[in-house]
This record gives sequence, C-alpha cells and structure tokens, in this order.
Amino acid sequence: MADASAVQHHEPIVQHAMQPVIHVSTAAANKVAALITEEGNPNLHLRVYITGGGCSGYQYGFTFDEKIQEDDTIIEAASSDSNISIKLLVDCISVQLLHGAEIDYTSGIQEQFIIRNPNAKTTCGCGSSFSVDDDEI
Repeated sequence: MADASAVQHHEPIVQHAMQPVIHVSTAAANKVAALITEEGNPNLHLRVYITGGGCSGYQYGFTFDEKIQEDDTIIEAASSDSNISIKLLVDCISVQLLHGAEIDYTSGIQEQFIIRNPNAKTTCGCGSSFSVDDDEI
C-alpha cells in the first residue's frame, strides 16, 4: 500500500492552446455565460463529465461547480461579449474520453448542449450516451 505522504498534488491543467483538448463553441460559451449571469454567481464554472450508464455504455453530464479539483483540466472559452469568458472543468478520466471533442449549444425546437466526440464509436438516438472501443479506455 502506498504511503499517503507520497501522494503528489498537482495544479489543475489550464488549456490556452490554439487547439485545446476540448473545443467550446461560441454558442456554448454564450449560453454558459447567460446561465451563470442568471444564477448571479460569477464563481460558477461548467463541469462536463462522463459516467457509466445510458443506452450505449457511457453518458455525458453537465453541472455547475464553484470548486476546481486538483486533477481538473480547465478550458477557457470566450463568449461573444469579449468581457466574459467561461471555464469548462473536466476531470482527468473524462478528459481522456473527450479529447478532441467539441461542445456546442443549439437552440430552436429543442435547446440543448451537444457534444461532438470523435472518440465515440456508437451513440444512442438521444445523443447523450456513447460507447468507445475497449482499447481506447
């Protein structure tokens, strides 16, 4: 058993690169900024995560979170209002399954966040669950 004192703590990873691990569309950044404004709490960030379940094996989840965890990858995205930027938080396990994905927001008949995930080999009809090849896990 590992000595608890030997556990290393790392600072969160902040993505500022031209090609971030996960791309956040302007429409998604605008919607997140609007939701945070509605909540009246500028300390909120959008957490995107993956859990086991759904019709295809994994499913996407979204929640607001004030706390940034040590193993989070942080992706900053600007909204159309250049004075407002949002932070997307992704845990170290979920970021592996979301690498290269795009998070978008659509409005119209059905308003929703959409994840276009190049790692998803199959998706269900609702678009909220997916599967990957076993060798990618």
